[in-house]
Amino acid sequence: MYGDTAVIRALARRMREHGDDLRQEAAELAARAETVPWSGLAADAMRRVAREQAGLLRGCADAHEAAADALDHHAREVDRLKDLIAAIEHRALHLLESASGGLAGLVGHMLPDAVDRWAHGFDPPPHGSVAWLDVAVPRLP
Repeated sequence: MYGDTAVIRALARRMREHGDDLRQEAAELAARAETVPWSGLAADAMRRVAREQAGLLRGCADAHEAAADALDHHAREVDRLKDLIAAIEHRALHLLESASGGLAGLVGHMLPDAVDRWAHGFDPPPHGSVAWLDVAVPRLP
């Protein structure tokens, strides 16, 4: 899940560029084969093979595009999960600070028992850890 999304997106861009290069190669191959001043059975066979190869190059280009789309989707998902981890971490640490700070001493009797028990037994995961996704942060009423 973790990753540098700038690197992932750069790889997606390179995949798209390779796909574009392959499409260009396919177009050039097909155009050259059609413009060869040669006729006969061998010429027809050469043009047929060139068209087939151009089609295969276009298929490879499509696969590069699909891979780039998958990489972009992965980068978006990594960013979404990193944001979710940060939000859970922020909410939990804020609640922990509120429960264990001066607020708890002044109005400790007002904190729900579940929040108080959670705050006293909570061992926060490391900053940015995927383990934050498993943290159930209680809500104050």
